[in-house]
Amino acid sequence: MTVQINYKNKFTKKETSNLVLFVDEKFNISTLKKHILSSEYSYILDLVKTKDRKKKIVTFDINSKKKIILVAFKNKLTNSDAENLGAKFYDLFKDSKSHNYNINTDTVPNSYKNFIGYFLHGIKLKSYHFDKYKTKKKTKNISLSLSGKNQPSKKDQIKFSAIENGSFVTRDLVSEPGNVLHPDEYARRLNLLKKDGLKVNIYDEKKLKKLGMNTLLGVGQGSIRGSYLVTMEWNGLKNNSKPLAFVGKGVCFDTGGISLKPAKFMEDMTYDMAGSAVVVGLMKSLALRKAKINAVGVVGLVENMPGGNAQRPGDIVKSYSGKTVEILNTDAEGRLVLADALTYTEKKFKPKFIIDLATLTGAIIVSLGSEYAGLFSNDDKLSKQLINVGEKVEEKVWRMPLNKNFDKLINSKNADMQNINYVGGAGSTTAAQFLQRFILNNTPWAHLDIAGMAFSKYGGALNSSGATGYGVRLLNKLIEEYYE
Repeated sequence: MTVQINYKNKFTKKETSNLVLFVDEKFNISTLKKHILSSEYSYILDLVKTKDRKKKIVTFDINSKKKIILVAFKNKLTNSDAENLGAKFYDLFKDSKSHNYNINTDTVPNSYKNFIGYFLHGIKLKSYHFDKYKTKKKTKNISLSLSGKNQPSKKDQIKFSAIENGSFVTRDLVSEPGNVLHPDEYARRLNLLKKDGLKVNIYDEKKLKKLGMNTLLGVGQGSIRGSYLVTMEWNGLKNNSKPLAFVGKGVCFDTGGISLKPAKFMEDMTYDMAGSAVVVGLMKSLALRKAKINAVGVVGLVENMPGGNAQRPGDIVKSYSGKTVEILNTDAEGRLVLADALTYTEKKFKPKFIIDLATLTGAIIVSLGSEYAGLFSNDDKLSKQLINVGEKVEEKVWRMPLNKNFDKLINSKNADMQNINYVGGAGSTTAAQFLQRFILNNTPWAHLDIAGMAFSKYGGALNSSGATGYGVRLLNKLIEEYYE
């Protein structure tokens, strides 16, 4: 199902398609007199008294072909509230026999800046569906025609469209099965981003071996597929200012390797590359909206498989940083991919900050469920910025502790460190503490453990069940609010 938006200026009271009007939370409809026929006004005035005022959206059947839909907004309305109203609108009417709706933007008070833009944004985000492999697809289209003066500007239309595109790219990638989106195919798709204006460099196994990225390569060595590091650069500023850096874990399928996972729910491990997908979606949206910043996205793409050449528990590998790691559990593989990617990003690009995203630990789901991503950081300023924008777009983060006292849990007798805490407890923190060791030059850094946020069995306010696209809107907002 697709949503088509048509922008126009004129509106007539004799509009024959379904009409969407906006009222206050008390359903005071006096402001609607000049926008609808007097007969329609009298009809609604009589019925609205008996409607449930707790509902945000109510519908009146004017005749067999026309509905008047009232959408109520509260006095202190946030952008997120407007998005949620749009998503609710989509849910109510996605299965309706009616396909065409005229949205009268003049019924929105001028004080609600860009309400319509966020309302439509919510509709679009909620409309996403992944039916690529269905033999019978839903072909229904919902057409929204806008009239009136309170419409989003061209600039805002481009911004919203770019963020939607980026979110949908992320959801598409996370939704793909592992037999389709293996590292070879993933790298090929990322190369296509050049057409959006991104500079893309792909480092294959030969190049990675030469660079010494052995922690990343070790994860993928049991697979018949290749392993890759891919960089995507967006230069929105003409100067040579330091870029913002985003790093993503791209384990296209995670069996656990020799330390094999239980069979139950292993099929969900197709989304163990969600961190990388967020970085890809973000970089695409920055390019599409011509963001006025310099940014780089770096993703490590591997497949963690058991096999005759697979990495073994007890192996010791030397990372790109020069530090050595003892592999005690091959299912703690994401941190090994990120270790090399983080050091390379810091050394190569010398960024203002690095934010990495990964479906890293099940422990973070125990801690925070599917309401917050875990935030670990060496920088208070960056942490506060992420927390603030997370609340604004309802992609929330919760700061978790990092402390040198946790280091003893990942120190190894045989190498510089081990890849898991064998003592038990603090699973997410010790994973983040491991990653922090690969930030060598005190670059401001934040790690987002999105294991509970990347995929939803039951859906959320702005997404149906499945891949959520969590992180694209969060990071776009961070850039827009503080760095553009």
